[in-house]
Amino acid sequence: MTIEPTTTPTPEAVRAALRHEALCAAAVRALTGDAALHYRGGRLCRELRPLPLHAPHLRSNAYEDDFPSQRGAADGAALRLLHSDAALHRQLCPEDAIERLLFELFEQVRCEACLPPGMPGLAQNLRHRFETWSRAWCRSGLSEGHLGILLYTVAQIVWSRVTGWPVLEETEDLIEATRAGIVPAIGMQLAGLRAHRTDQRAYAAHALELARRIASMLDDARAARALDDDAEARAPDDALTSFSLWVDFDETSAELPALATTGTSRVLAEAEDGYRAYTTQYDREIRPATRIREALLGEYRERLDERIAARGINVARLARVLQMAIAVPQRDGWLFGEEDGRIDGRRLAQVVSSPAERRVFRRERYEPRSDCVVGFLIDCSGSMKAHIEPVAMMVDLFARACEQAGIATEVLGFTTQAWNGGRARADWLANGRPPHPGRLNETCHMVFKSADESWRRARPAIAALLKPDLFREGVDGEAVEWACARLASRTEARRILVVVSDGSPMDTATAQMNDAFYLDNHLKEVVAQHEAMRDVDVIGLGVGLDLSPYYQYCVAIDSGEALDMARLIGLARWIGRCQAAHAV
Repeated sequence: MTIEPTTTPTPEAVRAALRHEALCAAAVRALTGDAALHYRGGRLCRELRPLPLHAPHLRSNAYEDDFPSQRGAADGAALRLLHSDAALHRQLCPEDAIERLLFELFEQVRCEACLPPGMPGLAQNLRHRFETWSRAWCRSGLSEGHLGILLYTVAQIVWSRVTGWPVLEETEDLIEATRAGIVPAIGMQLAGLRAHRTDQRAYAAHALELARRIASMLDDARAARALDDDAEARAPDDALTSFSLWVDFDETSAELPALATTGTSRVLAEAEDGYRAYTTQYDREIRPATRIREALLGEYRERLDERIAARGINVARLARVLQMAIAVPQRDGWLFGEEDGRIDGRRLAQVVSSPAERRVFRRERYEPRSDCVVGFLIDCSGSMKAHIEPVAMMVDLFARACEQAGIATEVLGFTTQAWNGGRARADWLANGRPPHPGRLNETCHMVFKSADESWRRARPAIAALLKPDLFREGVDGEAVEWACARLASRTEARRILVVVSDGSPMDTATAQMNDAFYLDNHLKEVVAQHEAMRDVDVIGLGVGLDLSPYYQYCVAIDSGEALDMARLIGLARWIGRCQAAHAV
């Protein structure tokens, strides 16, 4: 679970966050000696792969946490890389989910206890980070239930026993009763953790037994609560769920999306005129809905509506999240009768006549304004046919929610009009097959919904995404250029393009007659150009694929998972966060 800022950060806040991330990355590289480590989108990465976070206190937020807390999280991640044998840890990990969550935490605490000599600042950062997380856990209310206080108490006493630092003083009274109840049952394991904190294998034996005992206590507590049907009794499970969402398992045990394959195009690098198309004579921009029988289009829309209705999505709530994520506060008059702010000259007489009266100030009032357009560019290559139904549902819901939030949206798509080159390739053959012809197919750019259309009017047209024969091959770079040009012509202050794709650019004829990465490298050039111009924020939404080689800001989703409210809200906040980072 990534903690997102509740409002869009200001450009100054984003600049500060980027500076802090750069400093944290430098510290991690210095500690580990691994030059490939860096921060990307708030996550520690090696090359393009985000590294797992093994304990809840390692998650930090650049917009909400202070710099020492961010440094503490980075230092903790560095010590885990430095002192934990990943292969041995995977071998020893228990299969039970709760036991593994606890075992991951215990190993992280061990690594943080193995401090390099002569680095008191690092120790101070680690302690500050753990205490900050502890306070946040308590303020969230998760420690109020039986399971929550048990998890929190275990984290506190293991951390204190292994590192030698005292438990958080302000919550010592809170955990005292629970600590007194469980320590007699786990005292031997706690002593073993302390004694063997420099020996990973010996430490693990005690950590595994401790994890097993605590998991058994949690199971007993959950079973007892299951007999009670009231909401108060069910609430403690929220603590366990939250704890598990704050932890990533090791990258080799979790099923991560594949990384998009990329390389260098020799043909594009050596071409004097750069990327080119052999001919644009057959390229088309179409509205697919006009090419589908009205009855069939109605069937597609009905099918899409049924799938969406079955999910029970709260569109109004999604709209509020989008507005908070994307909207920018703008001045909208004054608030009077405030207890702080600027002196209201009209109320100076009150200061004299009623010295105790404090409501004599005024403050500027700000309202969120969504001066923004969001475009969804959908890859309609052949492989996307298997994923198009959940993608169409997602885009339809976002278009509807954006409209309620006052955000204009476009729904676009791209494919080719033929397989293996079509008429463009036929012309090339007829002209004697000149070498390195450039793009060698007929592009087809599709408009399902324009920014000026309302969602209600575009409903049938969006359902045209379900038509099977739209899907052929993909020339991504030109499609991104086209979509960006459409958004750049708009008057909105902010423009975001979300490219939804499940693979690298691919057109068979172009790849055979140029080289395998010709279209691939052109896409990189187009995205880099718009990142430099900052006219449109181009971000990538990978369907089962990590699009990091192409887009600086990207995320991967699994189309096989249910499209629920939590996933949609997460995507909405991700769009807002990426847009905020581009605003620097």
